[in-house]
Order: sequence, then C-alpha cells, then structure tokens
Amino acid sequence: MILEALSQEGTLEGGRRRGMDEALSARTAAGVSVGIPRTLFYYTYFPMWKRFFAELGAQVVASGHTSKQILDDGVRVAVTDACVPVKVMHGHVLDLVAKKVDFLFLPRVVCTNRRTVYCPKFLGLPDMIRSSVRDLPRLIDVRFDARAGRLELLRAAFKVGRLFTGNKLRILRALGHSLTDLRRYKRLLVSGLGPQAAMGALERQTGGQATGGLRFAVVGYPYIVHDRYLSLDLLGKLRRLGVEPVTVEMVPPRELSACQVLRKDLFWTYSDEAVRAAHYYLERPEEIDGLIHLTAFGCGPDSVVDKVIELMAKKRQAVPFMSLMIDEHTGEAGLMTRLEAFTDLVRRRKRRGAAERAGAAKEASSGVSGIASLG
Repeated sequence: MILEALSQEGTLEGGRRRGMDEALSARTAAGVSVGIPRTLFYYTYFPMWKRFFAELGAQVVASGHTSKQILDDGVRVAVTDACVPVKVMHGHVLDLVAKKVDFLFLPRVVCTNRRTVYCPKFLGLPDMIRSSVRDLPRLIDVRFDARAGRLELLRAAFKVGRLFTGNKLRILRALGHSLTDLRRYKRLLVSGLGPQAAMGALERQTGGQATGGLRFAVVGYPYIVHDRYLSLDLLGKLRRLGVEPVTVEMVPPRELSACQVLRKDLFWTYSDEAVRAAHYYLERPEEIDGLIHLTAFGCGPDSVVDKVIELMAKKRQAVPFMSLMIDEHTGEAGLMTRLEAFTDLVRRRKRRGAAERAGAAKEASSGVSGIASLG
C-alpha cells in the first residue's frame, strides 16, 4: 500500500528520468558526498540521517567540532542580530564548503510531534545560508511537517532519495534502517549516554558517563548543552567537580510527554521539551541535587523558558536552581567560578540536611528509650 500511495503521488518517468537515474547512479558509485553540519538537529537526528544516506551509497561528511575558527567564521558571514547557534551553523556550513562536499543537507523541519513547531530561524536557515555563503554545493532543503499526514516522512524520504537512486525499494529500505538506528539511539540516550557516546555505541564503540556524589539536571537545547565549545564543556566540568549530569534526552519520552506544566504547550519544540524536562526533574528531588538551565544570549524563546523554569524552581524550593547564559564572548573562568560556587552550595546544603536528619533520628530514638525506661 505504501508503494502504491507513493506512486500515486507522482514520479518522473520516461527516457529523461531514466537518463537522470543512470547519471546519478554513476555519481553515487563514484562516491557522492553529503555534508551535514555538526550542530542544531545533529544531536537529535544525525544517526538516522547518516544511515539513510549511507544506505543510498553516499558518503556522509560531518563538519568539524565547533571551534573558535568555526564560530568566528560564522560570526563574520551571519546577520548581526542572529543568535549564537545560528552563527555557529554558518561556520559549520563554511567548514563543509571547504571540504568540497557534493550536497549540503539542511532540511526544513517544521514539526515532528504534531503539536509544536521548531524555531522559525531553523525554518529559514536554507535561505539565510544561500544569501550569506558563497560557492555553496547543492542544498537539500526538503521540508518536513508531521501535521501534513502519515505519509509525510515517506514523501520527504523519496524526494531526497531520488537524488541518489531511482529504486523505490532501496529508498524504502534505507528509511526503515535509518528509523531503526534512530530508535536505538534514543534508547541509548535514555539509558544515560550522551549523544557522542550513544553514536559511538551505534558504531560498536564503547561509551560511558562518569558518576559522582552529586547529580545535577542540565536542561537546555541539545545543540548548546552537548556542543563542548559552545557550552564551554559544561558537562565535562561538572564531572570533574564530582557531579553526574543528567539531561533532557535521559527522560523517557512517554514520561516527558506526560509532564503537563502550562495550560498549553509552548510553541517551540525544544523549548517545550526543556520546560517539561525541568518539571520532571523538579518533581523528583530525591533523584537530583541541583538544576541548571543553560541558555543562549539572543534567543527569544529561551528568555521565556528561563523565566518559566525559574518560577517552577522557586515554587518547589527542594532543588537549588541556577541559570547560565552563554554567547560568543563568554569566558571560561567566569563559568567555572559559578559552577564551583553552585556545587559547593549544594554540597553544604546536602550535608546540613543529612546532619538534621541524623539529629532528628537520634532524638526520636532517645525518646523511645526514655519511654522504655519508664516502663
């Protein structure tokens, strides 16, 4: 039925189409490369995209890890009022242009859950990149909106797949295998692995997380929290301070969806997930010792998210809360000072609570002994 529906959607047939397929197949056999920026959706969907293109015979090339050079390049070409993640995206695109990839994958992901949508800057990125970056390879900017119906993912997959092969069955198999990898990846994230460790596990490499005496929930957008350069290696710093960080991705999806914080969903998907995850952790003070919200300067939705989380933390008060804002000028020393102070505060609070509980228990046992002696 799926193939029948897709054939009804319409495909180019005839000699012209066959000629295009033969040319594309020849190029694929020669090793067509597809560049994927290592930012924004990378931390959510890269394993899926990598498997899909690899199944179609393309070589997947990820841009380098975010660095000062990539950030500076992005700042140089992006519009001045763009937020830091968008500037970084421009830098990653320039890195892929320098690597001379054949295609650049920049999908317009509108909605994936039929409830919320992604930031409008994400949707306009292909146009922003076209106007700001010269000598671009061919852009694959397929649009995906889950609200369009059940066949939307198939439509998008076939639109992209036809660039590499005319074999519908091959495209369908590639989509199936890529969805399997995505499900495995998400299970690894929930199990406690970070994105890089989970990707390594998919490639049959080892990965793990350090644990410590304290446990902090770190909520924020994945392309900030898990980007070691943008976040100034926040998660690594916490581990070196003896703190085990847990993130939004480690909340089981069903429990995340069940967290109803506001009367209606926030408009933006990553914002909505951050608020729900903060609510999930704040409702479980026995599981975490502190909550940190990592936010980017210049992000409009994040300014709302930060205030909502702050009010939630004030209302519950069982879990200490700190907000950290970063931009391209944030200094590592200042961040480390705040982290050390927050960690020390939480440790003292935890020791005081343990001492109070021990004192109460001793007092209770003394009372019981006194009653027994009277008897």
